[in-house]
Amino acid sequence: MTFWQNKRVVVTGGAGFLGSVVCAKLKERGAGSVFAPRSAQYDLREKEAIVRMFRDGRPELVIHLAAVVGGIGANQANPGLFFYDNAIMGIQLIEQARLYGLEKLVITGTICAYPKFTPVPFKEENLWEGYPEETNAPYGLAKKMLLVQAQAYRQQYGMNAIYLLPVNLYGPRDNFDLETSHVIPALIRKFIEAKEAGVDHVVAWGTGGVTREFLYVDDAAEGIVLAAERYNKAAPVNLGSSQEVTIKEIATTIKDLVGFRGDIVWDASKPDGQPRRKLDTTRARQEFGFVAKTTLTEGLRTTIAWYLRERQKAVAVGA
Repeated sequence: MTFWQNKRVVVTGGAGFLGSVVCAKLKERGAGSVFAPRSAQYDLREKEAIVRMFRDGRPELVIHLAAVVGGIGANQANPGLFFYDNAIMGIQLIEQARLYGLEKLVITGTICAYPKFTPVPFKEENLWEGYPEETNAPYGLAKKMLLVQAQAYRQQYGMNAIYLLPVNLYGPRDNFDLETSHVIPALIRKFIEAKEAGVDHVVAWGTGGVTREFLYVDDAAEGIVLAAERYNKAAPVNLGSSQEVTIKEIATTIKDLVGFRGDIVWDASKPDGQPRRKLDTTRARQEFGFVAKTTLTEGLRTTIAWYLRERQKAVAVGA
């Protein structure tokens, strides 16, 4: 805990899904100042905004979580935007951190940076063994370039920048917009709305046969904070739960937890994405003691309960 005492921290994306939980954990640990710049005041695509962020926040440590993200559909619709925004934010942030003389920079990458056909479980040394899955390759490659930059800056300038690779996240405050959301919030919303409407089926993307690994947002935030405290090496580190499940299993579990009694219809004309995802999380455990604690069923139950409460609040406000 002494690491955080009086520490000035900037968390980009700190008002978002993951960032808000990271900020809460930093405050619990006694950080002296936690500054979460909002995009309306600090557009991190602009160099001047990043310079102003460093001037206003006066950080000793920056955790870079800000990103433009979305599910397969959003990635397919916006490959240029997803590449440019994510790359330019990170590249300029790392350079300004160097010029500022920042003590430590924590960068979050993405599981989408791994090659499409990575041996399972994914090990960090597999990152450069092939091209990412096509539906989200621009996003994955943009984030992957930040690892290259961080390692290059460490080598040339002695910059203490670390790079983390979180697997697919989910939890309360996730994005439930069906146009841009990831699979878990999309399925939760679809099943709840189908139950309320009394329809007899829900349509899900793909075949359902591909596998994924999911990490509850609170666990992800804990891993990031632990890495910020304890990890100071160039090698990237996976953050995951080590639980591999098929999309069909996920859908069935959510269906049961919601209490929807209809059928699931799989639309195989829609892309599945990467065939399998499961991380080797040995490095995170050995280097900074991170082990995910939330089971998938427990996390899903909490997320569904949160979303139902939010829907009830929205109805009450509308009434």
